[in-house]
Amino acid sequence: MIGYRVKSLRKERKMSISELSTKSGVTKSYISSLERNLQTNPTILVLEKIARIFCIKVDALLYEQGDKGMDEEWMEIMKDIMGSGISKEEMREFIEVRKCTVR
Repeated sequence: MIGYRVKSLRKERKMSISELSTKSGVTKSYISSLERNLQTNPTILVLEKIARIFCIKVDALLYEQGDKGMDEEWMEIMKDIMGSGISKEEMREFIEVRKCTVR
């Protein structure tokens, strides 16, 4: 079900196949085949390229993650952020800037 996870992640981020292809360096036809489960055995290199664009680990493409929720430390961090007066929009902007600088 790697293809399903790739497609879900791409759609969540409002990306087209073309955009994912350009950013990852994986051909559009390969991504399309992967998403339609015609290609079911992608190489680790392909998975790494796609995972990097989604800022996730390859494992997240390979295995069902389930809803594990946030651990206590993340909950505390989120409470601190909310209590500091940072708006949701400011936090989203920070995350987007951070994504761009990590690559």
